Amino acid sequence: MTVFTEETRERAREIIARYPADRSRSALLPLLHLVQSEEGYVSPAGVEFCAEVLGLNKAQVGAVATFYTMYKRKPTGDYLVSVCTNTMCNVLGGQEVYDTLAEHLGVGHDETTADGKITLEHAECLAACDYGPVMTVNYDFFDGVDPRGALGVVEELRAGGRPMPTRGARLCTLKEMAVQLAGFADEREGAVADGGPGEATLRGLRLAEQHGIAVPGFDPNTPIRSKAEADQAAAKAKAAEAAKPEPAKAANGNGAKPTTGTAGNAGTGEPAPAAAATGSTAPDVKAPDGKSPQVRTAETRQPDARTAVPDAPGTKVPADSTPPAPRDAQKAEAAGAAANPPAGDGKPAGDEAGAQERNLKEAEAQK
Repeated sequence: MTVFTEETRERAREIIARYPADRSRSALLPLLHLVQSEEGYVSPAGVEFCAEVLGLNKAQVGAVATFYTMYKRKPTGDYLVSVCTNTMCNVLGGQEVYDTLAEHLGVGHDETTADGKITLEHAECLAACDYGPVMTVNYDFFDGVDPRGALGVVEELRAGGRPMPTRGARLCTLKEMAVQLAGFADEREGAVADGGPGEATLRGLRLAEQHGIAVPGFDPNTPIRSKAEADQAAAKAKAAEAAKPEPAKAANGNGAKPTTGTAGNAGTGEPAPAAAATGSTAPDVKAPDGKSPQVRTAETRQPDARTAVPDAPGTKVPADSTPPAPRDAQKAEAAGAAANPPAGDGKPAGDEAGAQERNLKEAEAQK
């Protein structure tokens, strides 16, 4: 059983500290990446570790670890090679790339080479259709690959090299990548200085430049402020807002609020009713502050803008007629069922009018 290092435990505490005390379970995703960075996959020991530090049970952690494909449940190679075989990349030759690698490496989907270097998988979509067919190595892109180019990449990896991705930073092992996914910086010298954006990504910018399109008032030379500078500017703005004098309240001769209503409420100081604009019969009712916006919306929404919702606070639904008696409804239901017998002999239970009447009588007798 794996015993996680003190460095991992310290990093786990740092991850949990990023979240509010009553929301610590939100740290589960980066914690799973953290344990994967030590073992190369999320083992039962890793699940137990995450459950321990977050105060969860192992079933809760396991449910998350098995949901996301980025969490591997068995030992994985140093380099996870993913080939997109979805529609666009498949049309452009993605399946041929995958088949060539599978035959050359002697492994299938989610299998690892004997030397522990390469784990191969086919991916449903790598979200880079404009670069297809694409392949990733530990989630860094190799664009426009063909079978020969893909073989060259995996052979260089097996020989100990680290080929440069088409886009993105310098390649790292799966364990090193897991540390970054847990929220920690890549500490290798110059690691993030490599790579660059692809031509398809820059196409929109080049078109904007060609046609003179720009955001109004945008100054590309404006420096991006650090977090400390942004916090300081926000604090100054808040202090300036608090120092502003309150606007004088308008009043009439009696010191009362000015009237803003229409003829229906003139002189009352109340705003005009919304019914004039929407035709609604439901008054505007302020919902309790403790309710979520979703609940508040559900309680005040009016489907046809005229009929009040039954559960809207302070509203009543007008009734134009007397509701039918329960017995009338039962008779109507029985008559409808009798007039529409099901086809064939396989009749579901209760479809016959006689059976419905019998059930109704039995229910009434039990009251």
